[in-house]
Amino acid sequence: QNQRAQDRRVRARERDINPRQNARAQDVRRANRNVTRNERRNNRAENRRIRNNAQNRGFRQGVRNERRGNRAENRRIRNNAQNRGFRQGVRNERRGNRAENRRIRNNAQNRGFRQGVRNERQRNRAENRRIRNRAQNRGFRQGVRSERRNFRQWNRGWRNNRRFGWRNFRANNRRIFRLGRYYAPFRSHFYSRIGVGFFLDRLFFQPRYFINDPWAFRLPAVYGPYRWVRYYDDVILVDIYTGEVVDVIHDFFW
Repeated sequence: QNQRAQDRRVRARERDINPRQNARAQDVRRANRNVTRNERRNNRAENRRIRNNAQNRGFRQGVRNERRGNRAENRRIRNNAQNRGFRQGVRNERRGNRAENRRIRNNAQNRGFRQGVRNERQRNRAENRRIRNRAQNRGFRQGVRSERRNFRQWNRGWRNNRRFGWRNFRANNRRIFRLGRYYAPFRSHFYSRIGVGFFLDRLFFQPRYFINDPWAFRLPAVYGPYRWVRYYDDVILVDIYTGEVVDVIHDFFW
């Protein structure tokens, strides 16, 4: 009986120990399964990445090869286009040369005829020009001669006409007769008192010295070759054809 009791105690003790060992064994097996599962998953992901890389390399290689083929094709097309353009340019140049040579031959044949016609036309134009110039010069000289004959004398009797009372007008309108400084055509020129019959240099009756509105100063209107001209503070009437002074008023301006 004591032996049976001892055996029961031993079996009870084993029952108490075995569940712990079984639990640890299960934990170990579970951990091993998890490790194995994770390793398999990693292997599958790696295999998938390897396959994708292989596929991508194949795709990229195919794209690269296609691009190379396209570049080669484009290069060939460009070369063909350039060659066609060069050949076309050579062809056009040859055509142009043939046309130019033809034109030169025709010109060489016609040059003699045209040169003769040209020389005749030039002679005709020169003759016509000479005739026109002669006619114009005759007309101009005749007009000047007639004008000089018609306006040879200036009537200084206008001073007796009360309409031209410039003295009274100047006394009431001093500002109008103040024209500013006079600039002679020569830098070293000085004023000299001149009178009727003096012949003035052409530079002294340039248009910038003309009095274009004589009535503004109560002077009579001019006609023919005569022009009122400012000379320093004097006003003179000049025959612009000859430069002769035909009338003068001293100290006219302020």
